[in-house]
Amino acid sequence: MMEMTDMTTQNLLPEEFNALEPLVAVWALPTQNERQQRRITSTRPALKSFYDTILPQLPAILKKLDEFPLGQLPEKESRLMALALSLAEVAPHIELYGGDPKVPHAFDEARFVAEHGQLAY
Repeated sequence: MMEMTDMTTQNLLPEEFNALEPLVAVWALPTQNERQQRRITSTRPALKSFYDTILPQLPAILKKLDEFPLGQLPEKESRLMALALSLAEVAPHIELYGGDPKVPHAFDEARFVAEHGQLAY
Protein backbone atom coordinates (compact mmCIF):
# COMPACT_ATOMS: atom_id res chain seq x y z
CA MET A 1 0.00 0.00 0.00
CA MET A 2 1.28 3.47 -0.89
CA GLU A 3 2.43 5.42 2.17
CA MET A 4 0.12 8.43 2.30
CA THR A 5 -1.10 11.10 4.63
CA ASP A 6 -4.65 12.23 5.33
CA MET A 7 -4.13 15.28 3.12
CA THR A 8 -6.57 15.82 0.34
CA THR A 9 -5.34 17.26 -2.93
CA GLN A 10 -3.95 20.64 -2.00
CA ASN A 11 -2.37 21.68 -5.29
CA LEU A 12 1.15 20.99 -3.97
CA LEU A 13 2.51 19.71 -7.28
CA PRO A 14 2.08 20.72 -10.91
CA GLU A 15 -1.44 19.77 -11.99
CA GLU A 16 -0.43 16.77 -14.09
CA PHE A 17 1.09 15.16 -10.97
CA ASN A 18 -1.88 15.56 -8.61
CA ALA A 19 -2.03 11.79 -8.11
CA LEU A 20 1.38 11.98 -6.39
CA GLU A 21 0.32 14.60 -3.85
CA PRO A 22 -0.32 12.09 -1.04
CA LEU A 23 3.42 11.32 -1.15
CA VAL A 24 4.56 14.92 -0.66
CA ALA A 25 4.37 15.09 3.14
CA VAL A 26 6.40 11.90 3.56
CA TRP A 27 8.82 11.88 0.62
CA ALA A 28 9.28 15.45 -0.72
CA LEU A 29 12.21 16.19 1.57
CA PRO A 30 14.56 19.05 0.68
CA THR A 31 17.92 17.68 1.87
CA GLN A 32 19.95 14.56 1.21
CA ASN A 33 20.26 13.78 4.90
CA GLU A 34 16.47 13.96 5.36
CA ARG A 35 15.89 11.69 2.36
CA GLN A 36 18.46 9.19 3.63
CA GLN A 37 16.89 9.19 7.10
CA ARG A 38 13.42 8.64 5.60
CA ARG A 39 14.71 5.66 3.64
CA ILE A 40 16.51 4.14 6.62
CA THR A 41 13.44 4.41 8.84
CA SER A 42 10.98 3.13 6.21
CA THR A 43 9.78 -0.43 5.82
CA ARG A 44 10.43 -2.60 2.79
CA PRO A 45 6.77 -2.37 1.74
CA ALA A 46 6.81 1.44 2.06
CA LEU A 47 9.96 1.71 -0.07
CA LYS A 48 8.53 -0.65 -2.70
CA SER A 49 5.22 1.20 -2.81
CA PHE A 50 6.94 4.57 -3.23
CA TYR A 51 9.24 3.15 -5.91
CA ASP A 52 6.38 1.51 -7.81
CA THR A 53 4.34 4.71 -7.70
CA ILE A 54 7.05 7.18 -8.76
CA LEU A 55 9.15 5.17 -11.23
CA PRO A 56 6.55 5.05 -14.04
CA GLN A 57 6.13 8.83 -13.67
CA LEU A 58 9.87 9.58 -13.81
CA PRO A 59 10.11 10.40 -17.54
CA ALA A 60 7.24 12.90 -17.23
CA ILE A 61 8.71 14.31 -14.01
CA LEU A 62 12.10 14.88 -15.63
CA LYS A 63 10.51 16.43 -18.71
CA LYS A 64 8.56 18.84 -16.49
CA LEU A 65 11.61 19.76 -14.40
CA ASP A 66 13.64 20.34 -17.55
CA GLU A 67 11.38 23.31 -18.34
CA PHE A 68 13.19 25.33 -15.64
CA PRO A 69 16.82 26.12 -14.86
CA LEU A 70 18.16 24.22 -11.86
CA GLY A 71 18.11 26.50 -8.85
CA GLN A 72 15.15 28.42 -10.25
CA LEU A 73 12.39 25.88 -9.79
CA PRO A 74 9.00 27.22 -8.72
CA GLU A 75 7.66 25.87 -5.42
CA LYS A 76 5.52 23.10 -6.93
CA GLU A 77 8.33 21.93 -9.18
CA SER A 78 10.73 22.00 -6.21
CA ARG A 79 8.48 19.51 -4.44
CA LEU A 80 8.41 17.39 -7.59
CA MET A 81 12.23 17.50 -7.69
CA ALA A 82 12.33 16.38 -4.06
CA LEU A 83 10.16 13.37 -4.94
CA ALA A 84 12.51 12.49 -7.82
CA LEU A 85 15.52 12.79 -5.51
CA SER A 86 13.80 10.54 -2.98
CA LEU A 87 13.37 7.99 -5.76
CA ALA A 88 17.11 8.22 -6.44
CA GLU A 89 17.68 7.50 -2.73
CA VAL A 90 15.27 4.55 -2.68
CA ALA A 91 15.88 2.90 -6.08
CA PRO A 92 19.17 1.13 -5.31
CA HIS A 93 17.60 -0.43 -2.24
CA ILE A 94 14.77 -1.88 -4.33
CA GLU A 95 16.85 -2.79 -7.37
CA LEU A 96 20.02 -4.06 -5.67
CA TYR A 97 19.28 -4.84 -2.02
CA GLY A 98 15.92 -6.59 -2.20
CA GLY A 99 14.09 -3.69 -0.60
CA ASP A 100 16.32 -3.55 2.48
CA PRO A 101 16.14 0.04 3.78
CA LYS A 102 19.77 -0.17 4.88
CA VAL A 103 22.91 -1.12 2.98
CA PRO A 104 23.52 -4.82 3.68
CA HIS A 105 26.97 -5.88 4.94
CA ALA A 106 28.11 -2.29 5.40
CA PHE A 107 29.01 0.17 8.13
CA ASP A 108 26.12 1.81 9.94
CA GLU A 109 24.99 4.62 7.66
CA ALA A 110 24.57 6.96 10.62
CA ARG A 111 28.37 7.19 10.58
CA PHE A 112 28.24 8.83 7.15
CA VAL A 113 26.71 12.29 7.05
CA ALA A 114 26.96 14.28 3.84
CA GLU A 115 28.56 17.65 4.49
CA HIS A 116 26.32 19.10 1.84
CA GLY A 117 23.42 17.01 3.10
CA GLN A 118 21.70 19.92 4.82
CA LEU A 119 21.66 22.06 1.69
CA ALA A 120 18.49 22.31 -0.32
CA TYR A 121 18.81 22.42 -4.11
